[in-house]
Amino acid sequence: MDPGKLSVVIPVYNEAPTIEQIARAVSAVNLNLAKELVLVDDGSTDGTREVLRRLQADHPEWKIIFHDVNQGKGAALRAGFQAATGDIVLIQDADLEYDPNDYPALLAPILAGKADVVYGSRFLGGGPHRVVFFWHSVGNKLLTLLSNMMTDLNLTDVEVGYKVFRSEILRGLTLCERRFGFEIEITAKVARRRCRIYEVPIAYYGRDYSEGKKITWKDGFRALWCIFKYHFA
Repeated sequence: MDPGKLSVVIPVYNEAPTIEQIARAVSAVNLNLAKELVLVDDGSTDGTREVLRRLQADHPEWKIIFHDVNQGKGAALRAGFQAATGDIVLIQDADLEYDPNDYPALLAPILAGKADVVYGSRFLGGGPHRVVFFWHSVGNKLLTLLSNMMTDLNLTDVEVGYKVFRSEILRGLTLCERRFGFEIEITAKVARRRCRIYEVPIAYYGRDYSEGKKITWKDGFRALWCIFKYHFA
């Protein structure tokens, strides 16, 4: 593990229209520490893999992992975490909902030695926030409330995509969830370890299903189950 190094782990599934743009945006962020990109294609079937192979040829320094079949976001993240070599690991979704220009704010509490884990929050009044999906926001607030009740945290956005960890925290966890239940599982497990957790406001450029959004009501029910599962597990 290189000191002062950030690993950005990007799980990818059927994001051909956006993956090159987000990867280049991540690469272009100017930070005062080294940065590596770890992209995990989770069995894409829409041409994403071809885009990634071209990017791999242009950027051999990027780590690109290919799953033969779709296994889920949690499984892709586990593969990315195993390949990451930085002492800070940041999760970046492969769409354009989250802005890499928020990295300095997300990293600041860890770099200052105050935090072990940092979550972004779409609800703390940070940058621009696209107005979409009332019922998604209700569901997210309910899941956040129930998660907080079980973990004794006061997070505002447990389902947020931007999560940042000191790598030794991740190495100490055994993660099991294959899909979007990852968000609840990781929160329960860092809370149990009494990690120092911070939230920072972020911008959010949400997309709708016609633009490729993937999370569904089934994932909401799985998250609900995970809240109780990982409280007792």
